[in-house]
Amino acid sequence: MEVFDLNGRKGLIAGIANEHSLAYAAARRLRSAGADLAITYLNDKAKPFVEPLARDLAAPIFLPCDVAVPGQLDAVFDAIRAQWGRLDFLFHAIAFAPKADLQGRLTDCSAEGFAQAMLISCHSLIRMCHLAEPLMDEGGSVITLSYYGAEKVVDHYNVMGPVKAALESSVRYLAHELGGKRIRVNAISAGAVKTRAASGIAHFDDLLDESAKAAPLHRLIEPDDVGRMALALMSEYGAGVTGEVLYVDAGMHIEGMVLR
Repeated sequence: MEVFDLNGRKGLIAGIANEHSLAYAAARRLRSAGADLAITYLNDKAKPFVEPLARDLAAPIFLPCDVAVPGQLDAVFDAIRAQWGRLDFLFHAIAFAPKADLQGRLTDCSAEGFAQAMLISCHSLIRMCHLAEPLMDEGGSVITLSYYGAEKVVDHYNVMGPVKAALESSVRYLAHELGGKRIRVNAISAGAVKTRAASGIAHFDDLLDESAKAAPLHRLIEPDDVGRMALALMSEYGAGVTGEVLYVDAGMHIEGMVLR
């Protein structure tokens, strides 16, 4: 019987907010396969929600990481280099847009809000790949999270549509640049699911209802659906996959959806 075996692998999970996070679902699957995990949390306010999860995951590295604060991301990779000397995989689940820009029309989005959303949600992946590259000298795997609104218009997704589109394009360019070092870069386009990050989207309950109706499987995804896909991509089963956007959305993306 074949099994996923990540014993001895070292990975960074960035973006866990609480037990409902897709990043936490991925972390649980990766840990169950034997991987050692470094876990980050956003700030002191988030720490009480993430620390018990990191403890349950037996994470030997647990550090704050607000990518908008100079030096914090570098400190995380410095700790990984000091303790492990290498990195085998990276799960990037970081996204943010100011509430006024997220809930307002793209037409009215401020330059400052757009830049902040791009910096935190997209450039942070590029920066992490830059820092991870020298630690992945034997190859590695990088996964980020996207959404269908990057490809087609989804009402109320607003500024995050262009931002996630930039993220998906970055995945392809990073895969191209890092492939020679056997570093694979992919995105999981997850279906609508109740998480802290999604709660800022206006009319999100309507989006959930419409997603379940539109999807061929007639259901919403569960966080563990994303966790299982992450495990497959991080393992040797995903060894030939890079530069892809893999949909884990119960098939919703093949139907299309307009929320009014």
